[in-house]
Amino acid sequence: MQINSNFDSGNIEVIDASNPQQVRLAIRADLNSAHFQWFHFQVSGLQPGQRYGFSLGNAGQSSYKNAWSGYNAVASYDQVNWFRVPSRFENGALNFDIEPLHAQIWFAYFEPYSRERHALLIEDAQRLAGAELFACGKSIEGRPIELLRISRNPQAQRKIWLIAQQHPGEHMAEWFMQGVIERLQQRDDAELNALLEQADLYLVPNMNPDGAFRGHLRTNVAGRDLNRAWQSASEADSPEVYFVQQQMRAVGVDLFLDIHGDEEIPHVFAAGCEGNPGFSSRLAALDKEFRDQLMAIGAEFQTTFGYTPDQFGQANTTLACNAVGLEFDCLAFTIEMPFKDHDDRPNPHTGWNGARSMQLGKDVLSVAAAMVGKLR
Repeated sequence: MQINSNFDSGNIEVIDASNPQQVRLAIRADLNSAHFQWFHFQVSGLQPGQRYGFSLGNAGQSSYKNAWSGYNAVASYDQVNWFRVPSRFENGALNFDIEPLHAQIWFAYFEPYSRERHALLIEDAQRLAGAELFACGKSIEGRPIELLRISRNPQAQRKIWLIAQQHPGEHMAEWFMQGVIERLQQRDDAELNALLEQADLYLVPNMNPDGAFRGHLRTNVAGRDLNRAWQSASEADSPEVYFVQQQMRAVGVDLFLDIHGDEEIPHVFAAGCEGNPGFSSRLAALDKEFRDQLMAIGAEFQTTFGYTPDQFGQANTTLACNAVGLEFDCLAFTIEMPFKDHDDRPNPHTGWNGARSMQLGKDVLSVAAAMVGKLR
């Protein structure tokens, strides 16, 4: 049996693999940061039908140690079809067993979105969805931060921004963006065409490519949490945010969506910027309508569970949602998807996954189309 994590988004350390029924592992921390939770590794040389057991012994010291309760790891034999493996959080360790059907298998915290797939997404956006590469920044390690623009009407007045995967372990965020870009390929979509008559879309499918490639949970290679850098972004330690802010200030923002995943809460939900000092009755009405519309169209979304709303004037404006909402006086949301499942519509085989994330991205475009005329 061989265990390997030396690949795109790989993360695991082997402590002791001498007993195949109790393989002891540990999750590696982000570079220059104490954060850890994301794991992704390959096991090969297996005997189909034999039972193997894996124990991530430091799970109880991870960034979100309460997240493991009710969580099941994901696995795949082909890196295409992912399924949940029943898992147990016991004595500070995440444990799971499997009798594999094939000689190799991959395990991960969530269905990964690879850099190879990312490159194809950028290509498809330009070739099939009519996007242009509007601008391109660079991460600390030199990876591209692509900003795509979809503009079909030169007279369109509104600017809608979607960014994803500021936290690199939240791979569901780029699956969401793939859903957005796939829907943009449909030229006979009446809702979408009505949206693009009035608005240009600005998309950043992956804000943190270095962290994603390295198998980080939370930070870039400088150890910065990009979603806490929106009041202090610099070209030195958070060029990813610095680049996007400069582009926003050149273009303007009328609606901002920051796409994330939440480790603990088994529901899809949104967090707004109601705690901003500039949060007005106009923004409050738009905030409510956005959530109501998303539920009305039947999207996998709910408003019962989520983060405790901030009190007026008490927002943390280092977060992207609050910073952008405040600076541009616009409707702004963080959309959160679960690492577990959307318990309102549970699917034990897959849990929340890439396909469901993609569909949510498509559904959000319907809401944007319904509301675009009211954003200002």
